[in-house]
Amino acid sequence: MSKQRAKLVVGNWKMHGRLEANATLLQAIARRAAALPADVRVAVCVPFPYLAQVQSLLEGSRVAWGVQDVSANAQGAYTGEVAAEMAREFGASFAIVGHSERRAYHYESAELVAVKTQRALEAGLTPIVCVGETLEQREAGTTEQVVDVQLGEVLAKLSSEEAAQIVVAYEPVWAIGTGRSATAAQAQQVHAFLRAQLAAKGAAVADVPLLYGGSVKPDNAEELFRQRDIDGGLIGGASLKEADFIAICEAAAAASAAQAS
Repeated sequence: MSKQRAKLVVGNWKMHGRLEANATLLQAIARRAAALPADVRVAVCVPFPYLAQVQSLLEGSRVAWGVQDVSANAQGAYTGEVAAEMAREFGASFAIVGHSERRAYHYESAELVAVKTQRALEAGLTPIVCVGETLEQREAGTTEQVVDVQLGEVLAKLSSEEAAQIVVAYEPVWAIGTGRSATAAQAQQVHAFLRAQLAAKGAAVADVPLLYGGSVKPDNAEELFRQRDIDGGLIGGASLKEADFIAICEAAAAASAAQAS
């Protein structure tokens, strides 16, 4: 667990985007990401209708792409659902699963998130498994119990080899889109807990990338990314702004350089 881990910055566009604006943003990100050091990976997770556009604009660049959800089913009579294999056909590398908005608005259970993680892996996608507590849960002192259950359900369904292929994102629900971020110390405390939970699954799982999400901005990104167990970020609103998103990627590079020195 002591080795240097690469940084990963993933943009989550949520339900935003239009073709013309997407093109401008993606081309700028791809151009500027080319200057980042090799140990900083960059990706964007976009709404399903834009997969073909993203593939055409980003293929061959330093920027990978993915989706914000996948179906728990591989195929079948599930109107409105999108299978992981479908996303993979458009060159997607990542799939966000279990985002707090899916858990809250679509009543996704920890078990369903675990199944979606399996479907993503089977399709060759890297699942970004989201965990996090509400403000009420944090104030009640149950943060660790909440994320333990959320991640534990996923790990229970995976072999150690499969678990080593996931990414985990800690997103305190009270900090998502509110402008209120966890302090670096608060975030690190939860990340350390998650790291220990992963390590218990096996040595190969101990170095799974752990991302922080929740009002990450250019002015707080480097401090967050310098923490021992924070390997990058899952970025919401700031990923829609070229200057902010690249500044956060550059903060990841600066944090990585500082940790290596």
